[in-house]
Amino acid sequence: MNTTIRPMPAAQSVQIPWQDVQLNGDLSVPRDARGIVLFAHGSGSSRHSPRNRYVAQVLLEAGFGALLMDLLTSEEEEIDNVTRQLRFDIDLLAQRLLRATDWLKEQATGRSLPLGYFGASTGAAAALIAAAERPRAIGAVVSRGGRPDLAGRALLSVHAPTLLIVGGHDFSVLPLNEQALEMIAATESRMEIVPNATHLFEEAGALEQAARLASDWFLRFLPRRHIKEGEDRL
Repeated sequence: MNTTIRPMPAAQSVQIPWQDVQLNGDLSVPRDARGIVLFAHGSGSSRHSPRNRYVAQVLLEAGFGALLMDLLTSEEEEIDNVTRQLRFDIDLLAQRLLRATDWLKEQATGRSLPLGYFGASTGAAAALIAAAERPRAIGAVVSRGGRPDLAGRALLSVHAPTLLIVGGHDFSVLPLNEQALEMIAATESRMEIVPNATHLFEEAGALEQAARLASDWFLRFLPRRHIKEGEDRL
């Protein structure tokens, strides 16, 4: 990936309690933010993922806040690096993403702003399950190189506008996204194929195109779904 990663401005280190663990995150919210996008990483990635941090930077420049968080603790990541099992525990990832959503709505910075999800790899499935659980709280969902098929029948309850971004040469994941798209209940749902890109969007210009698509999607849909305080249980 030959994309320049600039430092995220005004990033605040946060800890999100979930049961008996603390989930680490980096929260950046620009002045007069349009909304906040929560990032759901997957497949052995973390909040330090250079690809997701690049996308977060593009969203910040468009006026959105970003919460990049670890869905697994450092100890769990060490286990997962060997077993590769926790990254496919989609229910666990979704429950932790929901907790992060709840936590964010409890903070002054996130209480009145519309929220969106950006999911990568298995994190995309977690984001879709969480969006199905919070139909009025989540304004839009974007998946990059995701496995939305792993969300299963929860796709039938996803009503937030959903964009699936897939590499044109991601031959194993592309048909899985096509199948998932047919199940998503949202009136506004679409798949965008980035030509010649493989799963990690490492080709020249591929990640930039994916980030622009994500930014345009959130610009289009998040402002339309402002949440009134007390509208949904969070």
